[in-house]
Amino acid sequence: MRLSDFDFDLPDELIAREPAVERSGSRLMVPAGPASGAFRFVDLPQLLEPGDLLVLNDSRVIKARLRGRKESGGAAEALVERVTARDEALAMLRVSKPPRINSRIVWAEGGATVMGRSGDFWRLRFDEPVLDVLERLGELPLPPYMGRPPQPSDESRYQTTYARAPGSVAAPTAGLHFDSALLERLDKRGVRHVFVTLHVGAGTFQPVRSDDISQHRMHTERYRIEAETVEAIMSTRARGGRIIAVGTTSLRTLEAAAARPDGLSACENETDLFITPGYRFKLVDRLITNFHLPRSTLLMLVSAFAGRDTIRAAYARAIEERWRFFSYGDAMLLDRRDDRDAHER
Repeated sequence: MRLSDFDFDLPDELIAREPAVERSGSRLMVPAGPASGAFRFVDLPQLLEPGDLLVLNDSRVIKARLRGRKESGGAAEALVERVTARDEALAMLRVSKPPRINSRIVWAEGGATVMGRSGDFWRLRFDEPVLDVLERLGELPLPPYMGRPPQPSDESRYQTTYARAPGSVAAPTAGLHFDSALLERLDKRGVRHVFVTLHVGAGTFQPVRSDDISQHRMHTERYRIEAETVEAIMSTRARGGRIIAVGTTSLRTLEAAAARPDGLSACENETDLFITPGYRFKLVDRLITNFHLPRSTLLMLVSAFAGRDTIRAAYARAIEERWRFFSYGDAMLLDRRDDRDAHER
C-alpha cells in the first residue's frame, strides 16, 4: 500500500480549532451495522450493551513545549517527548543549528544541559525536576493544524476529565467527549470502564515521509496495564461482552499487550506497533475515535480496523455533511471488520 491510498481533501473550515460547547455534545457517527446513523455523543449509552467494557487512556497531557535560547543567543524551542528521570528528558529541539554536547539551553528561569542525541531526540538534563519546570514555564502543545497558541481554556478542554498520569504531549482525543455525567449514565446502563496508560509521544506529530508505508517506523511509546484492567477484560470476554477501546491509544495499548509472548497480563512496557490494513486484531471489538488527518498513521489504523471502504465512505459523508475533524472534532463508533475482510482493497 502507498501513502497516497490514505489521502483525501479536507476543507479548512472543517478543522475543529475550538472544542464543542459541551464535551458530550459532539456528533457521533456509526458508519456501519444495524445501528448505523448520525447521533450525538451523549447518545452513546443506547448504542452499547450491558456487559460491554470501555477501556480509556488515563494519560495526562503535560505542558511539554518550552521556549528559550541557546547560550549563543539564538532562539531554541524544546518539545519534551518523554521524561526519563526526575531531571532528565528526551526532547525535539527547534534551533537554527544543532547544539553542541554539554552546551546549555536557557529558559525564562533556569535551563538544561544537552547530554547527547537519541535518534530524532536530544537528551536534556534539567536544573530542576522536569515536571516542575514544565508546569511552571511550559505551554500546552496543541497540534500544529490548530494554527493558534493555547488559551487558558485549553488547559481543561485539551485534557480528559479522568486524566491522572502525567506524560503525554498530545491528548488521547477520543476521551475528550466523556464527562462525568456520561460515564455515570454508562455505568447505570451496565457498561463498565477501566483504564490503561499510554503516554502519547512527540512522534504523533511526525508525518509519514515514505510513499511506501511499510518503510515507516513508529516512535516507541510507554504504556502500562494494571491487573484489575486485565481481570475486567478477561471476565468481559468470558461473559461474551465486547471490548471497546476509547481512542487509538487505548487500542494500540491493548493490541501490543495481547501480542506479548505471555499474552495479556499486567505489565509496563514500550510499543512501536504500526497497524495498517491486513493486521489481525487480537482483543478489541469496537473503537471510539475522532476523524483523523489525511496520510496519517491513525487513518491507516482505523482503515485496518473497520475496513478501507467503510472509512472512505464515512469520511466522504462527514465532509459532505460538514462534520468537525481532528482533536476537537466529532467522533465515530466503529465495529471491527470481519477477518475475511482483513485484506480488503
